[in-house]
Amino acid sequence: MLDALTVAVAVAALALAAWCGFAAYRDQPTKDWHFIGMAVVSLLAVAQLVVGIVRLSRGERPEQGMAMFLAYLIGSSAAVPAAGFLSLVERTRWGSVTVAAGAVVLAVLEVRLYDIWGN
Repeated sequence: MLDALTVAVAVAALALAAWCGFAAYRDQPTKDWHFIGMAVVSLLAVAQLVVGIVRLSRGERPEQGMAMFLAYLIGSSAAVPAAGFLSLVERTRWGSVTVAAGAVVLAVLEVRLYDIWGN
């Protein structure tokens, strides 16, 4: 995996989590600006997915197993979009909490992907 991309995804996810956590603290639902932030973080996660697939197609293999790596890779690209869809259903502060939690999950998944790959 690309170390810089992994760090960028994790940092962007934590920034989104802080931003949505602050909105929840202020008793606000997710707004359009939050969805733009989710889109940016999701694009970074999809870029990580593409890089992972390309590296696998070139013959490189993760140290801790292919199935686990693919599960984490797919899960990391779906974490923030799933939380974003749930926040559309829950148009209260709890929607913001859901996105913040999804972003924290993404950051943890990125750290775990880094470990699985063997860096």
